Amino acid sequence: MAQSKPEGHLIDRIGWLRAAVLGANDGIISTASLIVGVAAAATSPAEILTAGFAGLAAGSMSMAAGEYVSVSSQSDTERAELGRERKEIAADPVYETRELAQIYVGRGLDPALALQVAEQLMAKDALGAHARDELGFSAVIAARPIQAALTSAVTFASGALPPIVAVLLTPPRLLVPVVFAVSLVLLAVLGAIGAVVGGAGVIRPTIRVAFWGALAMAITAAIGALVGHAV
Repeated sequence: MAQSKPEGHLIDRIGWLRAAVLGANDGIISTASLIVGVAAAATSPAEILTAGFAGLAAGSMSMAAGEYVSVSSQSDTERAELGRERKEIAADPVYETRELAQIYVGRGLDPALALQVAEQLMAKDALGAHARDELGFSAVIAARPIQAALTSAVTFASGALPPIVAVLLTPPRLLVPVVFAVSLVLLAVLGAIGAVVGGAGVIRPTIRVAFWGALAMAITAAIGALVGHAV
């Protein structure tokens, strides 16, 4: 008898992929927009670099803190729901078994079979069965605050570095168009990589990421130019 082949699903990657793509995308857009906006105000290369590095540091810490707080809130909610469910199972296991069986009936099982399945699952791991089938919790997409925070901080810094390197290597008169072009290329590549890793189509995510990045840089450049001339 042939052994079944274990299946790998892309949903396994959703936790770190979301944080990684968001962090790198924000790193490129935020830092490039900041650099372009400051450069459009006709400031010196040293001031532009200072703004870029400040944006990298502040953005990385902001992303880490934001992700940690957000995902921690989700984790707290999950723990509270599991605690409540644990008490309900201990107080009335018969009712909870019937409740689980009704869920399976709603999914298409015969009532007798649904009750048998519920009883067997309750005997093995009652809380796990209710967490999965009643509350919709899954170990695959469970909240991991530290992982999300570190991933966001590292990927933000990684995305912020290329625009800063472009400033170091580009003559001042070409700085704005070069940073703009480099950032757009990187955003397009990032969008394509995220789509491929996530198993989605490539074209639409690539265009979406590049469009919003270009819009952000254009608006920031316009504001920088207006403020620079006004001051």
